Amino acid sequence: MTGRSRSDGGQAFPIYIMMVGVLLFLALAFFAVGKASALRNGSQGAADAAALAAAQKARDNFGTGFYASLPGNTLDIFLGAPFVPPCAAAERLAAANEADTTLCEPAYGYLRDLIKVEVEGRKPVDSSVLPGSENTFAKAEATALIEFRCPNPKAIDANSDGVQDLFIFTCRNGEVVEIPPASPPPWESVSRTLFDVRLVDQ
Repeated sequence: MTGRSRSDGGQAFPIYIMMVGVLLFLALAFFAVGKASALRNGSQGAADAAALAAAQKARDNFGTGFYASLPGNTLDIFLGAPFVPPCAAAERLAAANEADTTLCEPAYGYLRDLIKVEVEGRKPVDSSVLPGSENTFAKAEATALIEFRCPNPKAIDANSDGVQDLFIFTCRNGEVVEIPPASPPPWESVSRTLFDVRLVDQ
């Protein structure tokens, strides 16, 4: 009886070792999946921040062209013109979130400009149970919208000389902005009312 018991114990030991090995592999696999998910979420946050930063910087840069278009009433031309997205702002925000921009490009549309940003995280998944994961990096993309929300402004030419003396913008949120081209207000005081910046799905 003693000999049979020792034999049974000897047979069970390899099974026990195999089960422990399987459980350990599963634990490592779940850890790798969790790490990959966390890295993906981090990259998405970096992409969102980068796209918003580029869009907000673009809105800041619109001031000179916007004001220059008012005296001759060429605002429509300005709003429909292509623009160069300020990708340096996107790169700074991506870097602050441990990622690098791999794409930063505009998409044009009247009264509606889009900036698409793609990023790649700097930290690899690097799991021993996922072959090639040491070279696998989380990627994400985001698109930010810059939307002019005060269309059809009322232009007033007080002197009938072809030069507009006052523009009255009635915006979708109910706010009213008055801009005399000869002495416009600081751009930062009106830009957020005139232009909305937000993330969108695309």
